[in-house]
Amino acid sequence: MGLQQWYDSQIMPRLITCACSQGQFMKRRAALVPLARGDVFELGCGGGINISFYDGERVSSYAGIDPNSRLLDGSRQAARARGWSADILEGVGEAIPFPDRRFDTVVCTFTLCSVSDPATVLREVRRILRPGGQALFLEHGRAPDASVARWQDRIEPVWKRLAGGCHLTRPISSAFRGAGFEVEPLGQGYMAKTPRFAGWNEWGMARRPGI
Repeated sequence: MGLQQWYDSQIMPRLITCACSQGQFMKRRAALVPLARGDVFELGCGGGINISFYDGERVSSYAGIDPNSRLLDGSRQAARARGWSADILEGVGEAIPFPDRRFDTVVCTFTLCSVSDPATVLREVRRILRPGGQALFLEHGRAPDASVARWQDRIEPVWKRLAGGCHLTRPISSAFRGAGFEVEPLGQGYMAKTPRFAGWNEWGMARRPGI
């Protein structure tokens, strides 16, 4: 195993889990995740950071995927602590292993930055949602300020190697609109105490049209 492979498999998942569990991130998760309802699918469930935030009275069932098998035990343990019989699998967003129109809600937090093909992932999210279903998103991406965006362009090649393929320059809300969703923004802004090149966040609901 080469150094980069060792870092990606052993160190990087722990670093990202730690970083994404900081207080300001958790506050935004706590405001968004309880809006999930019905049959819920979480894209990039990782170590189960979001599971404690779900409103158990609104969730009928829970499923999730993550490409990192080392993190999934944490998700399964968190689901068991909620008393859920959850369907948590190793997988990628480009090929979600669930049938069409299976879910009422998809939850996606700090995940689209690191997928291989965001457009394909969003088509998959739309496929598994029932008509009228919602994708709840909380993501970081390309900043609206030109000076910050220029720094994102410069830093991204090195950043991706250190942060598990995380991109700094991907659009967020506009990507959902481009995939055919009706987007209701709930908030946006730079994360406090975070370098601006990595701190632009957007969160909201993206609905699949239909009844």
